[in-house]
Amino acid sequence: MNEFNEYVSECFSAAGDIVIRPMMGGYLVYFNGKLIGDICGNELFLKRTPTSDRLLEDSELRYPYEESKTLMRVFDRFEDTALVSELLDGMFTELPEKKPKKSK
Repeated sequence: MNEFNEYVSECFSAAGDIVIRPMMGGYLVYFNGKLIGDICGNELFLKRTPTSDRLLEDSELRYPYEESKTLMRVFDRFEDTALVSELLDGMFTELPEKKPKKSK
């Protein structure tokens, strides 16, 4: 894991369990088992939910990688621990449960 990923993990881990997994040249970020965003090119992109749109309304909206179909919020306020906690807790309740794997 690179320095930026470790930094994200450290800043977000106070709010809950953070797992960062490599995926197609970038990384997927999970909070308490739910996918909340991507890390691409040392930037964190968070999924759009009512909470992230409200708390991060002035953050930039961009596609995390070329050919992405999902606009995401660029997050850069890692030192604001109250914001991080409120943001992650709200996103967790708003994001869908992980779909169970289909048995073959």
